[in-house]
Amino acid sequence: MGHALSGNRRGLIASAVVTLADGYAEREAAKVLTHDARHALGDTTPEITLGADKGDDAAEFIEACREMKVTPPVAQNKPGRQSAVPASIAQSAGYAVSQQKCKLIEQGFGWAKSIGGMRQVMVHGLKKVEQIRAISCGISPN
Repeated sequence: MGHALSGNRRGLIASAVVTLADGYAEREAAKVLTHDARHALGDTTPEITLGADKGDDAAEFIEACREMKVTPPVAQNKPGRQSAVPASIAQSAGYAVSQQKCKLIEQGFGWAKSIGGMRQVMVHGLKKVEQIRAISCGISPN
């Protein structure tokens, strides 16, 4: 699976990583990419926000975000279950804006698939796929 971290203003991809798909990979990659981005800034005191899709609507992920001083405006996954996203976040004005901006990351994935040659890679193994991603997308491996 390919994972990317982008800014909400312009949608530019700041970091990316490839992991094995195991059902938890997306949430684990989001935690690592967010931690690395905060560390790169050098200032871990301000609260930041993280937009994520419905697959990240899990109590464990929301709690991990809060521990990292990250407001998790994760898309709510409500069909047949209760969302882990607190109502105070889901009803805020910033939540709606974050959900709109979250779609910017899809443009990066679209480019990687159509122009960057990542639609169907012709190599096997995590290390080789990571190398192809780094070369085609121009983002250095983590």
